[in-house]
Amino acid sequence: RKIKVEKAAELMCVFPFVVKAFEMEIIPAGRIVAQIGGTLILTCNTTGCASPSFSWRTQMDSPLGGKVTNHRTHSTLTMNPVSIVNSHSYLCTVICDEREKKEKSVKVELYSFPSDPVMEISPSLVAGEPATVICKIPDVYPSDHLEVLLKKDEHVLHEKFFFEDDSINTETKIVTYTFHPVAEDIGKEITCVARLPIADMDFEPKERTSSQKLNANFGPQNTAITASPSNLPMEGGSLNLTCVTQSNPPAQIVWSKYLAEESIPHLIKNNVLFIPHVRFNDSGLYICEVINLVTNKTEKATVDIIIQGAPVITKLSIEPSTTVQEGENVSIQCSAESNPPPRIILRRKSDSANMGPYSARSILLPSVMFQNGGDYECIAENKFGNSKSEITLNVKYGPKNTMITVIPTAALKEGETVTMKCTSSGNPAPVISWKKKKATGESEKISKNATLTIQNLKSQDLGLYECEAYNQFGKEEKAVKLYVQGLLEEPDQMIPLIIAFSSVAAVAVPAVAILIYVSRQAKINGSYSLVKALRLKV
Repeated sequence: RKIKVEKAAELMCVFPFVVKAFEMEIIPAGRIVAQIGGTLILTCNTTGCASPSFSWRTQMDSPLGGKVTNHRTHSTLTMNPVSIVNSHSYLCTVICDEREKKEKSVKVELYSFPSDPVMEISPSLVAGEPATVICKIPDVYPSDHLEVLLKKDEHVLHEKFFFEDDSINTETKIVTYTFHPVAEDIGKEITCVARLPIADMDFEPKERTSSQKLNANFGPQNTAITASPSNLPMEGGSLNLTCVTQSNPPAQIVWSKYLAEESIPHLIKNNVLFIPHVRFNDSGLYICEVINLVTNKTEKATVDIIIQGAPVITKLSIEPSTTVQEGENVSIQCSAESNPPPRIILRRKSDSANMGPYSARSILLPSVMFQNGGDYECIAENKFGNSKSEITLNVKYGPKNTMITVIPTAALKEGETVTMKCTSSGNPAPVISWKKKKATGESEKISKNATLTIQNLKSQDLGLYECEAYNQFGKEEKAVKLYVQGLLEEPDQMIPLIIAFSSVAAVAVPAVAILIYVSRQAKINGSYSLVKALRLKV
């Protein structure tokens, strides 16, 4: 055992332990300045003591006014919020291992200067009449150091010191001053300067200010409107109308637009009326009305806006409809807007380019005919450009101008092929069919095609052929008769073959005869000719 002790002693000589002395401190130290309503934390720190014991108290054994929290080597006293009861000297006592005791103290001094002054100036100032200024300095402590100045611009109107004030808590201090403003005072600043100069107390700020401009109610007056880019903007561009006025307090502004016998109010409640893309119907008289609710006065300004630009066709119509029946009364109308006013040409496209005088805005077609159908165009132009629009008039009518054509037109011979073609106009396009008259007098429908072909012509093919053109608005017929005049005995006799046309429709068309001469040898059996036209009646 003696050897072990000696070994330990040797080790201690080689590696000596440094034993720190027991010490303590308070952070922050010395004189502490705290603002009432803020937070203050005092920390009592120790070194050189493994198990310190802490305690806090005030010099006068008043309540701590805070919360103590102990840790292994330090203790904190938290005052949150700081109040008037924390204006003390605080003592921290530390006992180390129940043997050694140390104490230290700090002094907490308080102030309160939390915000700028609040100013009140009597409303509706009138030059020459008394006006009152009130300056309030909230929650001041200690108020016996407070100094207050009232200034108009840089001129001191009034000052007050609170040296004899004996308040023991935070208080709001009030300074009141009455003066007589003059007209030149309008717009000048009234300033309240509050100072809290406490010697040996380090805090900021020690001076706080608030200002207000002297105000007087007047107006509105000198109201005017400015138009940008001008009061003659181009169609499609932007328009900015600005209403300016002099008024205190600021006036309410209402825009309206005058239309014929009425005015449309409340376009916008703002001093700027902005139209991003103006149209011709934006032209008109714009009114800016300004209202001062305090003075109860109203003033108006107006500007006449005229939108300029190339024409815009606003209407191109056909009445009663774009599709009509022949014989109806038809009106075609075109309207356009522009500034300067447009010249308008309304015409049918297939007509002469010079047809239709300038400023012709309508075409009247009483008892319209099928020839009036087609595409109509409206052209509107002025110095800024032109615009065009088209519309189609569709006239429905029954079959007209029905005709029969026979091919070949040269001499016909027995056994040849004959082609008869029927044509007709109408809207909608007529349906064409062929009929042949029987010996009984009845008609037999033989074809639904416009072209009738008879191959290997024979005597039984002779007779009356009828072409019928039909649509929902009517029908028209044409007829042709093939017949034999007789056989001829003399040689080299010329036999006329006649193909005759005769109209049986409501509108009579003169018969047309085509003479075809055929050279025949004498005594040819079965030869025949087409004789005079047979004029049919319906």
